[in-house]
Amino acid sequence: MIAATALAAFAALPPGHEHWTAEDFHARRALHKAVKDGLASETLGTWGNHLLLKTRREASSGRAELHQKQSDLIIVQAGEATLVVGGKIVNGQTTAPNEIRGASIQGGETQLIRTGDVVHVPVRTPHQVVKTSKTFDYIVLKVDEP
Repeated sequence: MIAATALAAFAALPPGHEHWTAEDFHARRALHKAVKDGLASETLGTWGNHLLLKTRREASSGRAELHQKQSDLIIVQAGEATLVVGGKIVNGQTTAPNEIRGASIQGGETQLIRTGDVVHVPVRTPHQVVKTSKTFDYIVLKVDEP
């Protein structure tokens, strides 16, 4: 009896542990129906210095953005898009604390990103998702930086 109780204590998952299977992401079809102006996004979880977003774009381009205190780790689940990184945000405006958005990026480098690709965008780096395929699904791990 004591051994069973001790084993049960070790078998519990730690607080804050979460697990999403591929099926869990696939089941989030409601997000696909919530697309407005080519974009839908949902925060899946927030833990200390990081959070996880699930995003869908449909044949659309995002605004240029720069996070003054967060880096992004982008994991492409389906589709393809062009990612513009670096350069300068055109007509950048502060839209929220530590967040700058603008119409486009001037002088950035372009990269084709597609299913299975993983991209790290460092803190304070302009970036923009443009020219997406009909559907472009990705998750973003946003990490607070000092």
